Amino acid sequence: MLLVGFENALTALVAGTASVCLALALMRLWDRLRGGRRGALGHDRLQPGLQPMIFLFRRQRLVDVTAPGRTLLDRVAAPDDEWGRLQRWIGPRFELAGERLDQLARQGRVELVGRHGIGSAALRLLAEDLGDDLIRITLTDPEAEQAGIVVDSMAQQAMEEELDLLRRALDQTPMLVWRQDAEDRVTWANAAYLRRAETLDDGSGGWPLPRLLDTPKPVPGAGTTTRRAPLDSNGVISWYDCHSHRMGDETMMFALPADAAVRAERSLREFVQTLTKTFADLPIGLAIFDRQRNLQLFNPALIDLTGLPTGFLTARPTLFDLLDKLRELRMVPEPKDYRSWRQQMSNLESAAATGHHVETWSLPGGQTYRVTGRPHPDGAVAFLFEDITSEISLTRKFRAELQLGAHVLDGLDDALAVFGPDGKVLVRNRAYLALWGDGAETLGAALAAWQDRAAPGPGFAALRARLTGHDEARRDSGAMAGPDGRLLRWSVTGLGGGRQMLRLSTPDIAADTGPERDDYASAMGAG
Repeated sequence: MLLVGFENALTALVAGTASVCLALALMRLWDRLRGGRRGALGHDRLQPGLQPMIFLFRRQRLVDVTAPGRTLLDRVAAPDDEWGRLQRWIGPRFELAGERLDQLARQGRVELVGRHGIGSAALRLLAEDLGDDLIRITLTDPEAEQAGIVVDSMAQQAMEEELDLLRRALDQTPMLVWRQDAEDRVTWANAAYLRRAETLDDGSGGWPLPRLLDTPKPVPGAGTTTRRAPLDSNGVISWYDCHSHRMGDETMMFALPADAAVRAERSLREFVQTLTKTFADLPIGLAIFDRQRNLQLFNPALIDLTGLPTGFLTARPTLFDLLDKLRELRMVPEPKDYRSWRQQMSNLESAAATGHHVETWSLPGGQTYRVTGRPHPDGAVAFLFEDITSEISLTRKFRAELQLGAHVLDGLDDALAVFGPDGKVLVRNRAYLALWGDGAETLGAALAAWQDRAAPGPGFAALRARLTGHDEARRDSGAMAGPDGRLLRWSVTGLGGGRQMLRLSTPDIAADTGPERDDYASAMGAG
């Protein structure tokens, strides 16, 4: 009996345990099934489906819009009206969107699928004509419908901040940035480009955007292509350095303002033109050689003075080739031999490169040239050829006339001396030097020498007063005792400009009568 009772108890215990385990298993299965259903059904309640963007317009004026649609319009830059903003946003994402929407009144319904590409979502656009001038536009993303994608909030925030930073940077940059497709249509542009487009398009802001610049075509495999292009805005020309870079089937364009560079280049070009015109009018031949001694610049006077062929000069000869050509044309001094002449030309080039150097060339044809060499920056050197034949002839003629006058003065028996307004001795002849034998260079020194060698008297005092201008009753002639007691007759003549000429002669006393004889007697008595 005890054994039977034990078996019954054990059976009951096993049955109860099995019942509990089965109940737990069923409950767990039930919970799992409920959890799966909750995951399949309740997730939509926890994560609502993506709300479409719906816009309601009446005569292109916004009547109503969903929250995502409002967010989209707020993120799109000018124009101010919502219809223009929406057109600007959908234009690069839906091919021929503007033309198809213009046909909405006739067709009643237009459905478009967006492009697939870099930065483009697989969007679907549905435009419906509801009548009474009402148009409803719905934008949805078929790939995101019922996807239930959960995004990390921190990662989403970081991406949005970076995106906002990049968008602000591109919108605030002064350069024009835009993107073109394979047909050269503008598919995206930054704020600077949009502002310029609105200025040229009277602020209509329609899509597609106009191409503002004649941009370079990217060369396959060449990376970035650069070209400078003008932009005419109401008669005002602006210049841009355009850079194109291929990105798949599309091209990114960057246009940097180049007005300052263009102005600088224009100023430099005008300056060079002014110098060129100035050089062309100079009577002096000019030849400028670079650091390799190749001719870089010359003026027409060089051809006129040297007779060098124009074709030879335009071929940019070297300095020594030019000098050899001048030697062939007999436009350099006749050398004793070629080696000495070559050494002389080498010395000319070295002296001109290191500092200011001047030479005078007496040519076989009787002409005289002054050749000046000057160093220029960066190792360049300039040579100036000047015809000084007339100047040399005039100098020689003037020198000959001076020598003739000196010979005439030296041929006179009377002693002559000319004093300047400052008392400096300007001219004296050979008779004067023989009489006084002094080398006095001033009037004061000459008077002192005369007083030492001649006996002072009334005649000498009168001469001093006349020359120094201290005597109000100046006498223009008189007599005085000369060296060794000889009697001298003097006369002073004004030559203009404060200059005075003194003439001393030995008189013939027997022939003199009247007051002059008394002067001689007085001068001799004083002696």
